[in-house]
Amino acid sequence: MALKIKVCGLRTPETVDAAVNAGADMIGFVLHPKSPRHLSLERANELAARVRGRAEIVALTVDLSMPDLEAIATTLAPDWLQLHGAEPVDVVAALILRRDFPRLVKAIGVSTVDDLVAVDRYAGVAPLILLDAKPPADAAYPGGHGRAFDWSILRPIAADVMLSGGLTPDNLGAAVRTARQRGLNLVAVDASSSLESAPGVKEIGRIEQFIAAARAADLASRSD
Repeated sequence: MALKIKVCGLRTPETVDAAVNAGADMIGFVLHPKSPRHLSLERANELAARVRGRAEIVALTVDLSMPDLEAIATTLAPDWLQLHGAEPVDVVAALILRRDFPRLVKAIGVSTVDDLVAVDRYAGVAPLILLDAKPPADAAYPGGHGRAFDWSILRPIAADVMLSGGLTPDNLGAAVRTARQRGLNLVAVDASSSLESAPGVKEIGRIEQFIAAARAADLASRSD
């Protein structure tokens, strides 16, 4: 199966259309007020209408209450709900069992090999794990903040993996190759802040370059 490509944190019709037209498989909308990429649920729903049926819709949330998650599931009806906070393992497990909820991807920040212990805990319940760079200690919101982590510390985990954190056209080849050589079942790559000229401002050219580079990296790693 070809590697899926996710472009996250889109906020305008122009960038949404550009990502889908360039071949993105997943479009992420951030529903977290502390992020410069935050959208209201109403605005996310408007943009999702441009995506539905053409790519998968991902709603990124951070430590929301159950009523808020239910509102997103009902109003936005995303294909995926991305949990990017400190949601407990038992909460993730309970959400996965709900038939009225979207599929779940649990994001986990990685900096050192010790962080992989948390990855193992969540991999036991979440079928898709997003490995992101751990945010700086003073960061106001989670995510890689345009930085990559050391992919050489990775090892096999019992879940499909989406790789994120500072991925660019220049390092995608090495990232995909290393992840697969380290035994991960890599099914997707994701980028957000590395595609921006300023926080929350996506550049169409960077989006198109990232998608093209991800396709090339996928093919190259399969032929190694």
